[in-house]
Amino acid sequence: MIVYPAMDLMGGCCVGLAHGRFDDVSSYLADPVEAVLDFEDAGAEWAHIVDLDGAREGGPRQHGLIVDIALSVSMKLQVAGGFRSREQLRRMFDAGVDRVVVGSLAVNDPALVRELLDEFGADHFALALDVNLVGGTPIVATAGCAEQPGRVLWDVVDRFPGAEHVIVTDIGRDGMMTGPNLDLIEEASRRLSHLQVQASGGVSSVEDLHALAACGAAGAIVGKALWEGRIKLDDALQTARLQD
Repeated sequence: MIVYPAMDLMGGCCVGLAHGRFDDVSSYLADPVEAVLDFEDAGAEWAHIVDLDGAREGGPRQHGLIVDIALSVSMKLQVAGGFRSREQLRRMFDAGVDRVVVGSLAVNDPALVRELLDEFGADHFALALDVNLVGGTPIVATAGCAEQPGRVLWDVVDRFPGAEHVIVTDIGRDGMMTGPNLDLIEEASRRLSHLQVQASGGVSSVEDLHALAACGAAGAIVGKALWEGRIKLDDALQTARLQD
């Protein structure tokens, strides 16, 4: 299992959200480039970076900063936030970003995303599907978790037979450090066995990482627990290596 240390960016600063809400923000005193260099020095293979302003406003707002990060490190980057066009994607890939995350675009324009998967290669994309549980059914939300279009997770994923990676986030656990939704990740790993499932939301301990690996997760995105010192990145990476 791959651990993805995560960094959320808002206004050029490192922050954390609770439940994906932009009105519940924690700020961290760290230089974004230095923070990713620290991830690399710890031995992380990947970093997960989110342009929260771009996700909220539906277009890139901090892609210049992300380009600076990409040009400063040799590790692999998985980048999210506001992607809507080929030109935006090309800028990231030209800077050395390895994988781009598409969420709202996948829900709202699946035909375009299928074209992009074919054009740039499926391994360079991850579908990001944030869900609320409604009667136990995972319903996909978009637009920074503010809208509820009512589409079931499994039905959305079925629209992308060529996809290789999917990030599944339980919004109710996101940024809360209350533990991941293991039932959801187990079901996703079982139903979507043809995909590499990344678990996002709620990780608060190395025990959570053990449990996610046992559920079949191919990756775990760890953000707030790292930033607030609940988990040391060295320990998280060692735990992931033991699962392989």
